[in-house]
Amino acid sequence: MAIEDTVRQLRSARRALRRPPTPHALQGVTKERIRDVLAELGCTGDDIVDATFALLDDETPSLFSRAPAGSKFCDGASTAHIGAHVGILQRGRQNKLDREGRDYWIKPLRELGAVNPVYLDSVNRSFIPGHPKPKSPNSAYALDREFVAILRAAQEEHDRLLTEWAQGDKIRERARLQGLAQERSVAIVQPSHRALIIACAETYAPTFLPGYSMLFADYEDGQRVSEQERSQLARAGIVLALDDPMPDLILWNPDTDTIWIIEAVTTDGEVSEHRVSQTLELVRRSNKAGAGFTTAYHSWRDAARRQAQHRNIPPATYIWIRDDPAKHFLVSEIGAQLTIRGLTRSQRDV
Repeated sequence: MAIEDTVRQLRSARRALRRPPTPHALQGVTKERIRDVLAELGCTGDDIVDATFALLDDETPSLFSRAPAGSKFCDGASTAHIGAHVGILQRGRQNKLDREGRDYWIKPLRELGAVNPVYLDSVNRSFIPGHPKPKSPNSAYALDREFVAILRAAQEEHDRLLTEWAQGDKIRERARLQGLAQERSVAIVQPSHRALIIACAETYAPTFLPGYSMLFADYEDGQRVSEQERSQLARAGIVLALDDPMPDLILWNPDTDTIWIIEAVTTDGEVSEHRVSQTLELVRRSNKAGAGFTTAYHSWRDAARRQAQHRNIPPATYIWIRDDPAKHFLVSEIGAQLTIRGLTRSQRDV
């Protein structure tokens, strides 16, 4: 069920019980109080106030389907969850906020240190600090405990707590602790996409692609090509256009003048027929001799789960399993010639 449908049902159920969709105060904090505190920190706007109020919600159950038992909205909410809480529960609309929340309500709060990134580890069913998997639907946010304490503080404590909060040393310490927490969370959710890309670069390529050097590695989702990588690609005679595929790894063998594309799959993104066609167009445009392709998985279980559903590995491409690293597998089909795209196998050392 879509998040908006879930929140609409929640609103209807509360109205049927003659309860307001959201109470006047959450954790003893009103919107007026939030507005006053944020104004002292130079942060204003109804959306930011309402987003903060949503993240105080310790009454509404978590909207994550695999959230820990008994967890509440305030334990961790995605941008979509917050938008639905504000738009549907608080404002009585049919839809969630349609603006980009991370820019308009989350980013200012993160810059203040009022909101921390958290992540739903759905395997262990727990919320952990940071966003260890980029662009994951399990990425969420929660209010910082010290900031909640400021919101809840009596007036005689408020000034002292707010002054301490805004000090430079406190800001740097919060940033340092968040960085350490992020590192621990990355370790918890391994095997990650980044870890699989590193394994392809450090284990697979040296073993099965002798003579190939790394031109590009996309260690983070959406990462742009760095200046160093752009220079390496240019030195190999490869110029990427905006509509070219951006694989996880691009390698080049100067002796055979061939490139090799590797896709590290944790959720999706195998080498597909469409990806092969796009890459071969790049090969032709760059006047390369040919291209090879590998789809990598962490485990046989991951490969089986994906391929039982999609069956989208093209012939004349390879599969490599990180947990079974001593071999890789060339895919073929009935009547297909076993060639590396544009280069016969007999010409290769693979």
